[in-house]
Amino acid sequence: MEISKKTDYAIRMLAELVRSGDEVVSVRQAAENNSIPYSFARSIQHDLVLAGVIESVRGSHGGMRLAIDPKETTVRQIVEAVQGPIHVQSCDSALANDGLCLYRPECNFSPIWCEAESILHDFFDSVTLYQVVVEKRCPMLVPGHQFVALTPEERQAMLEK
Repeated sequence: MEISKKTDYAIRMLAELVRSGDEVVSVRQAAENNSIPYSFARSIQHDLVLAGVIESVRGSHGGMRLAIDPKETTVRQIVEAVQGPIHVQSCDSALANDGLCLYRPECNFSPIWCEAESILHDFFDSVTLYQVVVEKRCPMLVPGHQFVALTPEERQAMLEK
């Protein structure tokens, strides 16, 4: 799985919107503040509007604002809104065979790819946009085999145990 440049830029733009609260932010301002080419930012804005993540505001003081609640929206939801479902590995024969892998019964690696994909889903689902941007939290695997969104201080304390 690769996080695309488009997804990276989209997340930076969304972080700008989270920090701005309910204020409208111009695409140009978000692009400049995050070192994103303006034309690419406009394209990302269009895609985020289509995905229902942001709304466009027209007029001389127009721009964009969040259409989602960042406290409820996970990083996975944002990644998938921009670049589609998260997959670790796609089998060429499965894609040509309506999603059914011809080699799955004999494939020793399929369970590994499926488990890795499940772990990625859990990881990205364990933290919201708000937690990352405002609270500076990051997921960490803790005893009990679950991911928990921890602050840098909490993370350091866990690592020192």
